[in-house]
Amino acid sequence: MTTFTHFREKIRNFFALDIAGGIVLAVSALLAMIVANSGLADWYQHLLHLPIVVQVGNFEIAHSAVHWINDGLMVIFFFLVGLELKREVLIGELSDVKKIVLPALGAVGGMLVPALIYAVFNHQNPDLLKGWAIPSATDIAFALGVLTLLGKRVPLALKVFLASIAIFDDIGAILVIALFYSHGLSWTALGVVAVTMLVLYAMNRMNVTRTTAYALVGVIMWVAMLKSGIHATLAGVIGAMFIPLTNDKDPNHSPLETLEHDLHETVSFVVLPIFAFANAGITFSSGGLMSQLAHSVPLGIALGLVFGKPIGVMLFSWLGVKLGLAKLPENVDWRQVLGVAMLCGIGFTMSLFIGGLAFAGLETKVFDERLGIVLGSLIAGILGYAYLNKVLPKVENNEFEASKDHTYIP
Repeated sequence: MTTFTHFREKIRNFFALDIAGGIVLAVSALLAMIVANSGLADWYQHLLHLPIVVQVGNFEIAHSAVHWINDGLMVIFFFLVGLELKREVLIGELSDVKKIVLPALGAVGGMLVPALIYAVFNHQNPDLLKGWAIPSATDIAFALGVLTLLGKRVPLALKVFLASIAIFDDIGAILVIALFYSHGLSWTALGVVAVTMLVLYAMNRMNVTRTTAYALVGVIMWVAMLKSGIHATLAGVIGAMFIPLTNDKDPNHSPLETLEHDLHETVSFVVLPIFAFANAGITFSSGGLMSQLAHSVPLGIALGLVFGKPIGVMLFSWLGVKLGLAKLPENVDWRQVLGVAMLCGIGFTMSLFIGGLAFAGLETKVFDERLGIVLGSLIAGILGYAYLNKVLPKVENNEFEASKDHTYIP
């Protein structure tokens, strides 16, 4: 085997790892911080604010590069989230009502308590209070990636439990974005969105399976959503709901699962790393890290992720079991649930996304919410890993073999 062939094989093996996407995402975020605090800082800011205009006649869409990434490129990520949600509800873990009660309750608690902690620190300022939803998110890519590091010691049911909580978190985040971070509604644009939804519905009922046809209508929906006042990325979630799960002409082919599989690498190794590089460029001022973190916004976010998430997930899960509404999964005990609850404090991607929406209207900021997101997520990940490494069985057992489940994690 030649050196080049050996190197190529190593690269292929790396990208096949469950944690590869998380590693690439973390490296992209770290690179953004390095560039933002180096001699390339001006170049970095110029690149992010580079104006990009798409115009057809009198109709134009003009945004900076970072807005094109957040409002355009991230549609692919949300589309993949939508595909995952639909598949899980129809044939996956969320299709069994008995199995969804516990993670649903955990997710609700994991959203409410961090939001409450953040509000305690920022209730005095209405502008700052807009960031209440930032620590409520869970990054399924990083959380499951950390869990994967523990190998076969992780019970299958525990991995499914974490994935289910993260999925419900995504549903909550989507609703939060739609209800609280949309403004200046255009009913004309919303009318166009409604028409595209009817077209997609008709295509689904007619068993249209060509994804390019759905993509063309989806682009029109995205443009209309962009002009409607509702965040454009929600077009991705809505569009995914109309992709057929089955194919009447070929029962062995699932358009939804095929498309989901095809998009994994694009989202994992292109979309999310670009998003992280564009949004994680925290500038550390001469005042020092601790003085920046002491501001109520990053402090509230960090504490919400590190403490609010595990408290909320554990409290609501425990209440659900005690009230007889749910029961613990097989081979899972409360110590392991606590470890998963800690990992739920890894907010990163969705937290960065919501943070950008929450404070988009502020003309001047004396804080950087991204500092609380990155630091809180990092601490939550380290604590969750260390705790689970201590409480999980030391001897590997085939009974605990991790599943090769279909998730949209990088």
